[in-house]
Amino acid sequence: MTTDWRSINLANWESRVPVHTGPDGYDLASFDDPAYLSAVVRYDLPRLGRLDGLDVVHLQCHIGTDTVSLARLGARSVTGLDFSPSALEAAGTLAKRAGADVRFVESDLYDAVDTLGGDGFDVVYTGIGALCWLPDVRRWAGVVAGLLRPGGRLFIREGHPVLWAICDPRPDQLLVLDYPYFETEGVAFVEEVTYAGSGTLSHPELVHFNHGLGEIISALLEVGLTIAAFEEHREVPWNPLDEAMIPSPDFEDEWVLAQGRDRMPMTYTLQAVKQ
Repeated sequence: MTTDWRSINLANWESRVPVHTGPDGYDLASFDDPAYLSAVVRYDLPRLGRLDGLDVVHLQCHIGTDTVSLARLGARSVTGLDFSPSALEAAGTLAKRAGADVRFVESDLYDAVDTLGGDGFDVVYTGIGALCWLPDVRRWAGVVAGLLRPGGRLFIREGHPVLWAICDPRPDQLLVLDYPYFETEGVAFVEEVTYAGSGTLSHPELVHFNHGLGEIISALLEVGLTIAAFEEHREVPWNPLDEAMIPSPDFEDEWVLAQGRDRMPMTYTLQAVKQ
């Protein structure tokens, strides 16, 4: 494993914040409308449902757009956790702007139980592009189980490991598995730009870790969670493959393959319950 993966990835995410909060970045102005939800949470809503009276934690929350959206679904409390201080500062500014009562906490994901306490949440929510920054999915599953109360639920929509194994767009639009599908010691990349906003990153180096579906599901089962629902999707909320993708005709702010969209899954939704 790349021993300094954390410092590399932290610098990368710190450098993303000014790009993501810039003029062409995340749509932050729309949160002035008290009914507005992020595109990610709007897609999740039919499966996620209302959160009335529940205590929710959003892991790897970045600048808080999805976190604030969760608070607008009636949750009793919402906590956002991330390791990037710049992202959390932006998240706090957004929550204040949106009039949302959200607590943001700086912590590594693997330290979340020590930081927030155990058995404290009814819902653990984690979203697109989170697991690929973590080297050990079994440790992640242990954190999820530690945070949940008995009967609590994990909700995750994530990039599919097949998509992460393809990752790079090709001019011939072939879908080729260039990178590991299973959990490995990580793959180092250099990406000058990010998925939202314009401008180049001051720290473009990053380390990605893929995890196969069997590894993810087995890790959750091993810590005592029961899989309650699992669904694979043809859509993904950004364009990972350039010319090979088109905007989805069915879902706002989602992308699908331009040709043969049934060829591969782009994302999946998994729900699990702590017994």
